[in-house]
Amino acid sequence: MSILKKIPWFSLTLVLLSYSTLGWVIFEEKAHWYIWLITVVTILLSLICVTNPWLKLNQCFSILFKSNARTFGVTVLAALLFFLMIAWFRVFLDTLLILCATILAKIDFQSVGLNPALAFGCTFLCSLLGLALGAFLNQQI
Repeated sequence: MSILKKIPWFSLTLVLLSYSTLGWVIFEEKAHWYIWLITVVTILLSLICVTNPWLKLNQCFSILFKSNARTFGVTVLAALLFFLMIAWFRVFLDTLLILCATILAKIDFQSVGLNPALAFGCTFLCSLLGLALGAFLNQQI
C-alpha cells in the first residue's frame, strides 16, 4: 500500500482548518512579526510534546509535586489558569480546538502505523500551512 494512502487526510484537513482560524485571528489583530515567531515556536513545541512518545507526563508531573511548596505553587497556578480560561473563554475554546485536532491527527497516524517523524512532519507542515492560509484569507477578504 502506498504511503500516501495511509496518511490520515481528514485529520490533517482538520488541523489545517483549525490552524487557519488561528492565523486569521493573529492577522486580524495586526500582530508584530515576533508574535508570529512565538506562535510558530509554540506550535513546534506543542507538536513535539504531542507526537513524541518518549515524553512521559508522569515524569513531568513528579517534578512539580516533590514538595509542599511546589504543590502549593502548582495549585495557585492552576487556579489562575482556570480564571483565565473563564475570562477568555473564546481563546480557550480556540486553543482546545487546535489541541484536539492535533491529537486526533497523532492518533490517526499512530493507528495506521506510520513513523512518528512522518507524523510530526506532516502535522507541522499542515499547521504552518493553515496558519499562513488563515492570514492570507483574512488579507484577501
